[in-house]
Amino acid sequence: MADKLNFQHGEPDKTGVLLINLGTPEAPTAQALRPYLREFLSNRRVIEVPRLIWLPILYGFILPFRPKQSAEKYALIWTDEGSPLKVYTERQTALLAETLQKTINPAPMVEYAMNIGNPSVSGVLNKMQQAGCDRILIIPLFPQYAASSTAAAMDAVYSALNQMRNMPAIRTVKQYHDHPDYIAALAQNIRDYWDQHGKPDKLIISFHGVPRRNLNKGDPYHCFCQKTGRLLAETLNLEQDKYQVCFQSRFGRAQWLQPYTAETLAQLGKAQTNRVDVVCPGFVSDCLETLEEIAIEGKKTFTDAGGKDYHYIPCLNERDDWIAALANITQSHLQGWLEPEPTEDALMQSKQRATAMGAEK
Repeated sequence: MADKLNFQHGEPDKTGVLLINLGTPEAPTAQALRPYLREFLSNRRVIEVPRLIWLPILYGFILPFRPKQSAEKYALIWTDEGSPLKVYTERQTALLAETLQKTINPAPMVEYAMNIGNPSVSGVLNKMQQAGCDRILIIPLFPQYAASSTAAAMDAVYSALNQMRNMPAIRTVKQYHDHPDYIAALAQNIRDYWDQHGKPDKLIISFHGVPRRNLNKGDPYHCFCQKTGRLLAETLNLEQDKYQVCFQSRFGRAQWLQPYTAETLAQLGKAQTNRVDVVCPGFVSDCLETLEEIAIEGKKTFTDAGGKDYHYIPCLNERDDWIAALANITQSHLQGWLEPEPTEDALMQSKQRATAMGAEK
């Protein structure tokens, strides 16, 4: 990674904000999915199985077949603008920058990166450093901390910093699973949906699943998901029998966090539940997992089992209250970094002092 070579004494320090999301393939094709899945499933934070066991499985059984299967699923949710995850992340970045410009002067540079794929974390950090950012706030877009998501993103950040001579100061947001503004935005999103479509018999609050052994090893993700679900239900004034916290995207034969979303939907369908709504608070942007697995596959699981009416409630995406919540989270973590822009006279005096001490002009 190249450092900023044209360092100038007396230049004002710039503050940056970097949002990090999981990532997305470049296209809904097997050719594009193969390198994406290889990078994703090779990450030691994502797959904690010993390499001698996992790599033969990855290269012998998964990569030869799964890219085609995943590409078919991506094709179902791909838009004219591209991957929904990337589209929404780009819009959130632009809206956050616009919001911060109204309250912070000088406003921070706001960028986004993908932990898997492009734009890469290292590439964007290099871009921000080249632009003069000497202080960067890192915000992984995962409300509930998990080693496989948040920690994996931070690994990419620290790996990039390891290549820099003149490192920027770094702050990180570990999680915001119980932030009042985040919970309020989630609740209002659901209320707005119910105002238009009516209420369900049951609300399923579904989070991405992880192996049960992660919890046993000390990963707090399960507890954070449960707290988000509880706070959301309390804000919506839901009785205990009107909602259920579940976990989706089980992979492999190991035991994962339970109850499983698919099994819960099948049970509710067999009970001939009139209507079920599903919301996914672990994602701030709609993506393959929400739009295909939950909205499409989840509906089929529920209705095939005998259920009647199924609704998927979209993620926060571009909602004004979510962008406001993200701005508040950002500003609270920027405290002490937000300084008035130096005057031209102050900058000139700083350069003159540096020159007098032998620095190049």
